[in-house]
Amino acid sequence: MVRAPFNPDPPITSIKFCELRDNLRPPTGPLTPQSRRERLLGVRSGRVDEMNEARTEKRVAIVQSNYVPWKGYFDLMSQADEMILLDDVQYTRRDWRNRNRIKTREGIRWMTVPVRVRGRYTQRVDETEISDPSWAERHWATLRNSYARAPCFSEVAESIEHLYAGCASPLLTEVNEHLLRGLNDLLHVSTPISRSVNVPLVTNPTERLVRLCRGAGATEYLTGPSSWAYLRQELFTRAGISVATMTYGDYPGYPQLHGPFEDRVSVLDVLFHTGRDAHLYIRPRSSAPASNESTPPHPS
Repeated sequence: MVRAPFNPDPPITSIKFCELRDNLRPPTGPLTPQSRRERLLGVRSGRVDEMNEARTEKRVAIVQSNYVPWKGYFDLMSQADEMILLDDVQYTRRDWRNRNRIKTREGIRWMTVPVRVRGRYTQRVDETEISDPSWAERHWATLRNSYARAPCFSEVAESIEHLYAGCASPLLTEVNEHLLRGLNDLLHVSTPISRSVNVPLVTNPTERLVRLCRGAGATEYLTGPSSWAYLRQELFTRAGISVATMTYGDYPGYPQLHGPFEDRVSVLDVLFHTGRDAHLYIRPRSSAPASNESTPPHPS
């Protein structure tokens, strides 16, 4: 079920948001182990169970790499003790692997990393090659033109420009990982990132996830709501691994350029508008878990 449209905070006309940040902080405190655990749903046979108060030994999230993802992707990453990039799976066209959305004067715009797909119907994400080496320079120019007047552009512009200048790899998966690591630094997300390449492919997708979790020493697997439909939880139970479902909550709004507030855009939008406080805006206003039917505006 698609989440209801975001209800933004009342608009703020002053562009000097960074100077007013102390009065505009969202009502969220430091992310403690207890508050992090309260954000997750214990799942058994599709029902929401009471969470065990004891902190899990190791929680692992497994996702495909995305190009400059939305804030919920980093929210999920911050809830895990390790993030495994599942990029040795088939590349899907017109998906989040090589594109994302930003706001411009003309409205929402897609920024797409050009990749080679012709005749490569079964290529994996980690085999997908970038077709135009000048893409990063163009993307940065688009971002600069779209967000130069954003309240905190000057705070983060140099760091993000440096990130784009470092996108020299011809492989999409390596570019995505490079950007994820750099954005993590800006968002104060310290979760280690690893890859799924050392675990052999198997026919059953849940069995592969179980093997990845076991290889990482996980006692809990953190999944996004969209993944629940195909999970065979009994395989995790047999392996002694519990399953928790990520809850994407009501994220705080912030003063945003170019018309009505839009929540479903790249996390770069958050950074340009909130600067060094961006980490406060990738967590929901409340730590209370949502319904198990909630789904994110972007894939998890």
